[in-house]
Amino acid sequence: MLTVVSPAKTLDFESRVRTRKFSQPRFLEDSARLVEHMKTLDPDDLSELMDINPELAELNWQRYASWGTPFSLRNARQAIFAFRGDVYLGLQAERFGTAELNFAQKHLRILSGLYGLLRPLDLIQPYRLEMGRQVAVDGHSGLYDFWGSRLAESLNEDLAAQPQKRKLLVNLASIEYFESVDKEALEADVITPVFKDQTARGDYRVLSFLAKRARGEMAAWIIRNRVNAGHALKKFDENGYRYSAEESTADRLVFLRDRAP
Repeated sequence: MLTVVSPAKTLDFESRVRTRKFSQPRFLEDSARLVEHMKTLDPDDLSELMDINPELAELNWQRYASWGTPFSLRNARQAIFAFRGDVYLGLQAERFGTAELNFAQKHLRILSGLYGLLRPLDLIQPYRLEMGRQVAVDGHSGLYDFWGSRLAESLNEDLAAQPQKRKLLVNLASIEYFESVDKEALEADVITPVFKDQTARGDYRVLSFLAKRARGEMAAWIIRNRVNAGHALKKFDENGYRYSAEESTADRLVFLRDRAP
């Protein structure tokens, strides 16, 4: 079983990391091709492409200008500790010990516009490049086209190396990022957990901020409990969520949470 999550726009390259273990991204040569294209753009181009303000555009122009290989702990950071968005606040990887990090390295993958597919301990340098952006590189119409079926094929290879007969992918990524996985090329069953919180009117809805945090919490729960079977996901009950059999289907598991008293 593999779990996939999205990256984050917010980055942390300053706080202390408890491990010196690291790995290299599998698609680093492809990343370098993307970076070479991004270096041809000026801050105004980046502002328009990414729909960001001039200050962020300048920051990311500087990031691409200084991006370079080889990656080491002196100029890069492990991906699981570099991302600091809502999903990663739920994941709380800084609390993982050696056993959790080893399990995560085998069973967790991070989709990325620049790096394609990352293992938790893969080194990355700072960047911003959402998967849905129309970056025309080498004749490709955008990043979905650029990555093609390669991300699905890489997931297939990792799943094939696992002993479980049923190949299962737990989709905890956003719609934008999971679109980068070619479903026709993917040789696995996909389960997508959905998290709904009770509103003031008493109904249950997906609330973006809370759902992102819950996706990270489920990823952490899977890692801590070494979950390797789809049926076990129904036991997830972190922070008040409970499995709803009535709202769920075989490939869409719905978890509900009541409002706090």
